[in-house]
Parts: sequence; C-alpha cells; structure tokens
Amino acid sequence: MADWLAQFPALSCLDPEALRSLREESRLASIPAGTVLFHGGDLCQNYMLVLDGQVRVQKVSENGREIVLYRVESGQSCILTTACLMDDIPYAAEGVAESEVKAVVLPGGLFHRLMGKSDAFRRFVFAAYSTRLADLLCLIEEVAFGRIDMRLAACLLERVSQGEIKSTHQELAVELGTAREVVSRQLKEFERRGWLELSRGRIAIVAPADLEKLAQR
Repeated sequence: MADWLAQFPALSCLDPEALRSLREESRLASIPAGTVLFHGGDLCQNYMLVLDGQVRVQKVSENGREIVLYRVESGQSCILTTACLMDDIPYAAEGVAESEVKAVVLPGGLFHRLMGKSDAFRRFVFAAYSTRLADLLCLIEEVAFGRIDMRLAACLLERVSQGEIKSTHQELAVELGTAREVVSRQLKEFERRGWLELSRGRIAIVAPADLEKLAQR
C-alpha cells in the first residue's frame, strides 16, 4: 500500500495520523475493462484514486446521445465523484473503465474525516477539482463555439496510430459531443479532399499535414 503514494506526491504532506488512516482504511481495487463504475442517479459511496488505466466519464441524454466529459487516468481522481461526495448528491453522468483499472478506494467516511481534519488532504482534493473544472470549461467552449471540422481534425490526429484510426463514426461523435451523421458527413468531405480514406471501422490518414493545418486554424 505504501508504494501507491508515490503517484500522488501532494499526499506526502499529510500528517502521520492522516497517513495512517489512509493506509489502514483504503483498499486496492482491480477493475476489468468495460465495467460501469457508476450510472447517472447512483449515490456515491467511495472516493477513488486511479493508479493505472483509464476511466471515461460521459453524459448520456434521454434520446441516447452521448458526450465524453473527461477521462480519469493514472495519478488522477474524478471531479464528479468529489462533487457527489461533498454535497451528498447522485451522479449526473456515468463512468466506464476503458481499460483494466487499478485504483485506491477510500470509503466515503474516511474521505469526509480527512476533508474535515487535514489541510493537506483538502488542498489535494481541491487542486484536482479546480484543474478538472478548467478542462470542463474548455470542453464547453469547444462544443458551444468550436467548428466541428477543426475539432474532428484534431481528434483524428490525437487518435492516429501507424497512419490509421480504428474507430467508428459513432465513437468519434461521442468524443466530440455531436451526432454521428455530422461526423460521417465531415469525414466524407475530408475523403473528398484526399486527406483520408474510409473503410468499415477504419480510417486511413493520407494527408496528416492538411489535417494539422485545419486543426490549428
């Protein structure tokens, strides 16, 4: 248990009593890929610190539309979990393990005790909260004001591996918070320009420099 603290340097400032409580009452968890960690409407019982792997936090509308809000990766915590624990409110989105996740799980009671007694733990929680909140504001700005062609070009460049992307149009739409039809139409336009080639479940990037030029406008 002592080893995982190295991934969260800010916790090294905890006083001895708080560190002892953290070591004795938290537990290590291994979560298989594809596991839904929480649904919208669930109450939050634990605070989780991710050691390895990736959790996707997404919002699903009543008509089935989805948007990825953020991902929780190694050395991070979930801002939505923090908000739900602090205000005792249910989750407003869902979290899914995109890969196998290894994490440290703090019971809700321990989280509240440390928040009340430890300045260092409060600073750690609020620092993570403010950083993630800034990321969410950037996402809102992109969705509200960003051009879909520029955002799609940037998304493709982030996902490309060895010249291709193995992803469906629906997965890209979820990532960008738009409709699949919008993504499909824009991808066909990119193909018409000769920037990429489309096939089932695969996108081959032909002209990455052109995509990069568009993404940076």
